[in-house]
Amino acid sequence: MNLTLAQWLRPWEFSPTLIICFLLSAFLFFRGCRTKRINVSRQVLFWSGWLLLYLSMHTHVDYYAERVFFIHRAQHLVLHHLAPLLIMLSYPGQVMRAGMTRGMRLRLQQFNQTAFGQALIYWLTHKLFIPFLFVFLVIIWLFPTVQFYSMLNVNIYRFMNWSVVVSGLLYWNLILDRRPYHPPLLTAKTDLGRWWQRRTLPGSAAVMSPLERVLSPVFTMAPQIVAGALIAFSSTDLYPLFEICGRALPITAAQDQGWGGLIMWVPAGAVETFGILVAAMTWWRLHAQGRIYHTKDTRFYAARQVKLA
Repeated sequence: MNLTLAQWLRPWEFSPTLIICFLLSAFLFFRGCRTKRINVSRQVLFWSGWLLLYLSMHTHVDYYAERVFFIHRAQHLVLHHLAPLLIMLSYPGQVMRAGMTRGMRLRLQQFNQTAFGQALIYWLTHKLFIPFLFVFLVIIWLFPTVQFYSMLNVNIYRFMNWSVVVSGLLYWNLILDRRPYHPPLLTAKTDLGRWWQRRTLPGSAAVMSPLERVLSPVFTMAPQIVAGALIAFSSTDLYPLFEICGRALPITAAQDQGWGGLIMWVPAGAVETFGILVAAMTWWRLHAQGRIYHTKDTRFYAARQVKLA
């Protein structure tokens, strides 16, 4: 690991697609900050997450992530948890939209009004599907057979990294939403149907209720902690690929696997706990403003919303 800074920053596997995506996102956010007044803390959060993503995906960090299991897990901690959390804490959606040209905004609006656009928005903000996807895309890549082929095939490897980034952004977009929640209109005629609609249909403006935003990370964190503990305390080498390809660090398979499991267990859990605290602060703020919906007090809630408006 005796590399100069220039060698560390040199891409291990150059990706034009990644460069285009990063430059486009940087351009839109920078232009949006010039159009709208965005405070410094939000800009620091966005650029910190943006930089962490780039350093984890397009530098020599990627070389070591392919050859050391615990570095691979640390890379995915950044790609799936930390960097998306920082980016979504900056609430970049409206900023990047403001950075678009008038024509781009018009085409985006027209696309969102199409049937495909509506379906895409529905599934990319679904309050059950996105948390499930968030956990699934952690666990599925940990199966030894899947891990073996994903680390050997460059296309599968890139898909793996991009999938955890996108699922992380989509998940934290739901959890960190600061807007109030208005329940969906229930059209089912049976109690079971109405119960299912309450659990699956999105609210407005926020998709999840404040309580769902607090509880969701608890349920998504649990399977990851269990998986991390199983890997950390396993007595067998679950991922012999790193031994076959040659570990880039002079450590044993047991040490490598143990540290990797602990990274999934402790730091990843800490990041999600921080997300819970942010969601809880949003809940308390909405409660103090009288913007928490209560089924038994709908008239007071409606009157309060009119007063706030």
